[in-house]
Amino acid sequence: NFKILTELDAIFAKAKFAVAYDCTMPEITESEIDLRKARHPLIKQEDVVPNTIRFNEGERIIIITGPNTGGKTVALKTMGLLSIMVQSGMLIPVDDESKTMIFENVFADIGDEQSIEQSLSTFSSHMTRIIDIINNLTVGSLILLDELGGGTDPKEGASLAISLLDYIRIRGVYVIATTH
Repeated sequence: NFKILTELDAIFAKAKFAVAYDCTMPEITESEIDLRKARHPLIKQEDVVPNTIRFNEGERIIIITGPNTGGKTVALKTMGLLSIMVQSGMLIPVDDESKTMIFENVFADIGDEQSIEQSLSTFSSHMTRIIDIINNLTVGSLILLDELGGGTDPKEGASLAISLLDYIRIRGVYVIATTH
């Protein structure tokens, strides 16, 4: 009885969330992502700015650029959260006719994990996570990279970001990266 009640409680919680956030079930595809008016689920719905996140046919990389506080990281996090929510059997806050994929893995390098104890600067912290992502990525993965190439000289950071994206691109994974 406990197992049945727990399962029913989870189903009703997902349904309650779906109604409260005007969620829909996107079409699950093999190679198409088109999340229309995707809304971050943790931002108040009256304040959230919807984003359409679309990988066109044959595209695997989206680079988001713009000013600070322009919503780049929120768009990145929205894609990650909605992907995991779909894979958890939840409806997501997107418009009808949205499409997405089921990813084998979802990797993220978001935020700054510098550590005095481990002698990690902002830059070395990002590089440590990116190396870990590269060592574990598989075809069908989604990689989210926030401020790729940040935390170092801008020219060197840009060159490194281009090289990393080129290396990842040929591995057949989907990537969304933001710039600083």
